[in-house]
This record gives sequence, structure tokens and C-alpha cells, in this order.
Amino acid sequence: MAPAEGAGRRPVAMAASRLELNLVRLLCRCEAMAAEKRDPDEWRLEKYVGALEDMLLALKGQTSKPASEVLHEYSRKVDFLKGMLQAEKLTSSSEKALANQFLAPGRVPTTTRERVPATKTVHLQSRARYTGEMRNELLGMDSTEESGLDIRKRTGLAGSRPVDEKQSAADLDLALQRHQNLQEKLAEEMLGLARSLKTNTLAAQSVIKKDNQTLSHSLKMADQNLEKLKTESERLEQHTQKSVNWLLWAMLIIVCFLFISMILFIRIMPKLK
Repeated sequence: MAPAEGAGRRPVAMAASRLELNLVRLLCRCEAMAAEKRDPDEWRLEKYVGALEDMLLALKGQTSKPASEVLHEYSRKVDFLKGMLQAEKLTSSSEKALANQFLAPGRVPTTTRERVPATKTVHLQSRARYTGEMRNELLGMDSTEESGLDIRKRTGLAGSRPVDEKQSAADLDLALQRHQNLQEKLAEEMLGLARSLKTNTLAAQSVIKKDNQTLSHSLKMADQNLEKLKTESERLEQHTQKSVNWLLWAMLIIVCFLFISMILFIRIMPKLK
């Protein structure tokens, strides 16, 4: 009987380990694709991440699933890849950089060959890329302003001093600082909204919990009252039946007594005459 039970359990364990192995392979592939420079029309990574979500959900439902820490790390990496794809779909580079700041890469390498988690490397690369895009946008605005100044110079505004490079660098740093302050302000507002949402959610959860407890208590009391009502109804019915029986016997006795009394009265009355 013991070998038979072992043979019955072995396919489940093999299926779970095979599923986890496929998940790790696909996760490594997605991390490698995320680290590479992709075309805007690239669709395979998004499909792969969707497949990762399905595999992770199936792995959590297995009986012989990995440890909770391992599953949490898998979920962390899949959520990071999903958030990275959503950030890439944003329009402006500032929005992409802000969304990238809220992403949480993996903490543990996916394979033993990695010294640093691949998702962390991808996170740093995307941060640097979005920062470069913001810098290029700002430089493009500065170059537009400089071209406007050149046109003004050519149309007759002679004698103006040339733009100082140090002043341009200072203006660029100031613009970057303003942009960074704006990002920090937006991040603080989003954190405040998240905190208020969490507080409201906890308050609503507490109210719903109290309402559920009150409803459960009311249902319990209603069941108890129904049971008591049934018991009292049965007792009342028994008492009613008993009282009816006694009344019937009393009426019969009275009728019999009256009948006998009438007979005696009829027989006695002629004798008195």
C-alpha cells in the first residue's frame, strides 16, 4: 500500500516542479527582453507577462507549491514587469519617470548565474532612460529658445551679448530642479491620496465588519425567538386541547344531571297530586 501511495503522489510533485521550472524560464526570458531595446510595436513581452500571471496563479493553486517567500518574490517580479509595460505606454517622459519611481524590482536573483537581480538592473536602466528623455526634452526647449534668439539677432537686434554657457547650464539645472520638485510634489500628493484611500478603506472595512456582526447577532436572536415561539405554540395547543376536553366532560355531566333531575321531577309530581 505504501508504494502505491508514493506512486500516486509523485506525478503531482513532478507537475508542480515542472510548472515552476517553466515559470522561471519564461521569467528569465521576459527579464532579458525588458533589458533589451525594443521597438514600440513589440507585443511579445506583454503576452509573455500575461502568460506569467496565469502560470503564477496556477502555481499558487498547486498542492505542492513553493514556499511563501518564493511565491512573493515571483509575484514581485511579475508585478514589476507589468508596471514597467504600463509605464512605457504613458505619453510624457515625466509621467514615465514618476511611474518608474513607484515600481518595486525583485530582491533575489532569478537564477544562480545572476549576481544582481535582473529586474533591478532593468529598473535602473529605465530610470536612466526616462531621465535622459526628460533632459532631451528640456534641451530641445532650450535649443528652440536659442534659435529664436538667433533669428532676432539676424533681424536687427545687434549689439546684444552672446548667451553665456555657464548661465545656460545654470538655467538648465534650475529647470531640472523645478521639474524634480514638481515630481516630488506629485509623488507626495499621490502618497497622500493613497494614505487617505487606505484610511477610508480601513474605516469602511471596520463599519462593514460591525454591521456583519450586528446582522449575525440579529439572525441568531431571530432563530432563538422562532424556536421559543414554536415551543410556546405547541404548549398552547396542548393546553387548549386539554381545556376543551375538560369542558366537554363538564357539559356532559351537567346534561346528564339535568336529564336525571327532570325524570325524577316528572315522576314525583303525579304522586303529590
